[in-house]
Amino acid sequence: MKPVQASQTYPRLTVYSEERYGGASRIYRGNLGIRDTDRILDGFESLRFFSTSSTATLVVFSETRFRGNYRVYRGSVRNLPDLDDLIGGEDVESLISTNQSLTDAQIREIRRTGSLPAGYRLL
Repeated sequence: MKPVQASQTYPRLTVYSEERYGGASRIYRGNLGIRDTDRILDGFESLRFFSTSSTATLVVFSETRFRGNYRVYRGSVRNLPDLDDLIGGEDVESLISTNQSLTDAQIREIRRTGSLPAGYRLL
């Protein structure tokens, strides 16, 4: 039997090079972590997050490699028009986008180790 390749459609994360969804954009799908936002579009400034799952989670961190302070967004839709000063006066430097419900304990473990759960793409 031939293996089946399945592509994950959600969540869908669209990042923009300018604030308020302007400029160049890139679309990413599936569970993923972006360890350094400056490596994509020379640092994206806004984003749109969409999922069909009400348990979807978006986590933004104040430092690269999922370190520093963080902020958690839960639910199927999230639009962030400006990523500057979003986390207690600090910019977003890394993030996790997932269709799964990440617990606070899981997020703290990711922050401690810098490693994502199995099955996540790392960008």
